[in-house]
Amino acid sequence: MLNDTIRLLKSHRSIREFDPTKGVSVSQAKTIIETAMAAPNWINGQQVSVIEIRDKDRKSKLAYAAGNQKWIEEAPVFFVFCLDFYRAKVAADKNGNKFQIADSIEAIIVGSTDVGIAIANATAAAESMGLGIVPIGGIRRNPDTYIDILDLPEYVYPISGLVVGHPRAIPEQKPRLPLEAVHHKEKYNKEQQRALMDDYDQTVSAYMAERTNGQDISNWSSKVAHFYDNGFEAYQKAVAPALKNKVFVII
Repeated sequence: MLNDTIRLLKSHRSIREFDPTKGVSVSQAKTIIETAMAAPNWINGQQVSVIEIRDKDRKSKLAYAAGNQKWIEEAPVFFVFCLDFYRAKVAADKNGNKFQIADSIEAIIVGSTDVGIAIANATAAAESMGLGIVPIGGIRRNPDTYIDILDLPEYVYPISGLVVGHPRAIPEQKPRLPLEAVHHKEKYNKEQQRALMDDYDQTVSAYMAERTNGQDISNWSSKVAHFYDNGFEAYQKAVAPALKNKVFVII
């Protein structure tokens, strides 16, 4: 049975055009972060920190580092969500314990998961106030730039950004994979994946054609396949070295 919360969550659109005449208030930003921090997290370790950026010059530099994503500059607020084990290191020092989590890939899994849950909460909070958002995974193209500009200490690493502002235009909702492709019962159903993908590719191609007046008829599988063939090179080169520089062990 649908309620207002479920309707809000199901109506999400990523917004990349923002009204320059409307800002995001301090109280709105505070509410978004409070909601993010109320999210579930591993062992109540609260392995997330969020940097709020409003300075135009700083946003411009961060937009360039994320792959020239202009909406970072245009939106009034840009949040950078980081996995954060710095506080855990301080806690270990305070209590005379060894700090071993950063020596395991588990730290990256835990921190990234906690960031993802926090961003989901932040997204729902922002959209409930009539604001638009778009997550920015592109910050990991040049993580060292983000680390330097935001003065992130050891054991803190930027995972994703979140642009927030008042929408100037709201696009049509992108079609998602059919539920049968992602909702498995009792065991993973791999036999249906190709057939469901074929149907979904047609849906996405029609969606793209309508949005671009026939200029783009690309489908979902071609875009994903291309990106994971060579589109993620910048991330591949930058992420692991930056993590190691923040004293995480990557095996």
